[in-house]
Amino acid sequence: MVMYRLISVIVRAIIWLINGKINVYGKENIPKNEKFILVAPHRTWWDPVWFAIVMWPMRFIFMAKKELFKNKFLGWFISSLGAFSVDREHAGPSAIRIPVQELKTGSRSFMIFPSGSRHSSQLEGGAIVIAKMSGKSLLPVVYQGPLQFKGLFKRGSTSVAIGPAITVDRHADKERVILQMQKAFAELDKKINKDWKYVDQHPEKENLDK
Repeated sequence: MVMYRLISVIVRAIIWLINGKINVYGKENIPKNEKFILVAPHRTWWDPVWFAIVMWPMRFIFMAKKELFKNKFLGWFISSLGAFSVDREHAGPSAIRIPVQELKTGSRSFMIFPSGSRHSSQLEGGAIVIAKMSGKSLLPVVYQGPLQFKGLFKRGSTSVAIGPAITVDRHADKERVILQMQKAFAELDKKINKDWKYVDQHPEKENLDK
């Protein structure tokens, strides 16, 4: 908890210095005094940082590929921020059990990218399963901003939009909820900039992530 707060303060200060104020739309849609599942299209490796800053002081847990934990320092660092290890090739029951347990009995919300990677636009159903089992809603969020590191130094270039929560009951149809998420992401993107288009910076990696 102390480490999370310390790192958050440092990161927010650095981001403000190099990138300026984040443009936020729909902050009133963040559930009050209630945990939720933040869902978003994954567009750059730092979009989770922006989401966490916008949602502060709310804390999150999130999945991270097991390869990141091979480095002991990196593994400790991201664990202190709420990450837990997942084998993307053979995801076990813990990929569902850990977030469901935290959402039911813990103090943190859960952040997940339904497409699984930055190089895919196809949404999977893991977030929906977790929503059904935990009884928590899905909160659609999108990031528009720099996709390359050099772009981070352009002040005022980052925007985050938050949509109304999507309620998922135990009998909800998976395909219908996926369509709801896709529609929400599209509407949020238009709210920021109706002409904005996401361009994958490394499309050649798409097949490697499948």
